[in-house]
Amino acid sequence: MNSEAGVASIIVSVVATEKAYRLAEKQNYLVFKVRRDATKSKIKEAVEKLYNVKVVKINTAIDRDGYKKAYVRLSPEHNALDILERLTR
Repeated sequence: MNSEAGVASIIVSVVATEKAYRLAEKQNYLVFKVRRDATKSKIKEAVEKLYNVKVVKINTAIDRDGYKKAYVRLSPEHNALDILERLTR
């Protein structure tokens, strides 16, 4: 999964709900919809390469629509809220 296209195909979209903004502001998390077959290590690699950040932790969940959501916690030197606002413009 070294190719840029392969890494980019893991992330389907950025979640920009009120909960996602609250997580970004209070706990430095970004929330993404990802492919169902994506593993935590692949998600970490994709986020670090695409957004040039350091990932500390990833939690995943399957939502009721069948998508996998990845809750990605960034290291303290990166501001998730700034990144989220830049991605949703």
